[in-house]
Amino acid sequence: MTAQNVSEENVPEDSAPDDSAPIDNGTEPVVDEYEANHLRMIEALLFAATEPLDERSMSARLPEGADVPELLRQLSGHYANRGVNLVQVAGKWAMRTAPDLHFLLQEHRQQTRKLSRAGLETLAITAYHQPVTRAEIEDVRGVSLSKGTLDLLMELGWVRIRGRRRTPGRPVTYGTTDGFLEHFGFQSAKDLPGLDELKASGLLEGQARTDLLPLSHREPEDPLAEGDDGSEATLADFEDDGQEAEPAPTAEIIDLPS
Repeated sequence: MTAQNVSEENVPEDSAPDDSAPIDNGTEPVVDEYEANHLRMIEALLFAATEPLDERSMSARLPEGADVPELLRQLSGHYANRGVNLVQVAGKWAMRTAPDLHFLLQEHRQQTRKLSRAGLETLAITAYHQPVTRAEIEDVRGVSLSKGTLDLLMELGWVRIRGRRRTPGRPVTYGTTDGFLEHFGFQSAKDLPGLDELKASGLLEGQARTDLLPLSHREPEDPLAEGDDGSEATLADFEDDGQEAEPAPTAEIIDLPS
């Protein structure tokens, strides 16, 4: 047996050279290198863009021969389960926050709304005089009251409709809410500052009217009946107020001398 025969017999069959196997020369295929660079470039373009980009504009910035649709497909798959997704917007492409993470970017702002002088006065009168009617508020202020002022205070949750006064016409009465007490730091209406305290704090002018404090007497009120939304009084309110109606005055006919 020759040395050549021994050498051939000792070589395993599966260790024979395979002509179809790629030759490892220590370098990555050139095409993959280019594609990786193209992916990085298009990724940078999309992140830096202030508005969605179309494929034509991206192709103009990438090296010649870059397969933009294929690059976008790969990049879209890469970002599919990430916090940022690559999405199409009206035929263009853009990076967007994943839909299930939108709550992280919501900003809750507290909007400050300044009350007008009429609103502040109405709120103060309601707080000190409650239960108070609209006519009584106007009487204290000395001017007519816009419906929008009371509507705003009720929208803020500081004033509510309490009931109806037991007087002819059954006018609606207003009062403050628990939200009003909470906002201004009062435990109850008894904690409202007195006239001297209001003046000392600068909330009232030195010549402020003393009738801002509660009146000594108020007619009793009834809570709103079921179905009563606090709208203007009707004829039935006048008939059911428990008071005897006064006869309407009649005109006296006088014969004038001819």
